[in-house]
Amino acid sequence: MEAIMFVGIQASGKSTFYKEHFFNSHVRISNDLLKTKNREKLMFALCFDTGMPLVIDNTHVSREVRARYIAMLKEHGYRIRCYYFKSDLERSLEWNGQRQGAECIPQVGIFSTHKRLEIPTREEGFDELFYVDWIDGERVVKEWISEV
Repeated sequence: MEAIMFVGIQASGKSTFYKEHFFNSHVRISNDLLKTKNREKLMFALCFDTGMPLVIDNTHVSREVRARYIAMLKEHGYRIRCYYFKSDLERSLEWNGQRQGAECIPQVGIFSTHKRLEIPTREEGFDELFYVDWIDGERVVKEWISEV
């Protein structure tokens, strides 16, 4: 069973990446979508009961938050891949500015999340770690050989 955890500030391309790479294969668990911890708990229970692969599409900026998810996933036998989305504040603010309505996040929220971001490491319990960047107008994904 596979779980994928996204790590990155708002408007860094996480949800778009999910749609491009995992929409047809993994259940998406997202606070933006589910709105409550109870719904999140129910979605995890469904995945655990059925062995469904899943993607947790949230910011996960702190080791403390990631640790709770990692422990729960490991307890249920999941192999965990982490995708870290390069923290490019200027680009995220630009992409956020293109959003409409409730999808547009107040800039102060993006600045705050960026300030709290702790770069993920293998030592946290990830089985695989990938680095996602945007280079020359294209998304580039690389296996993370060593932490930055």
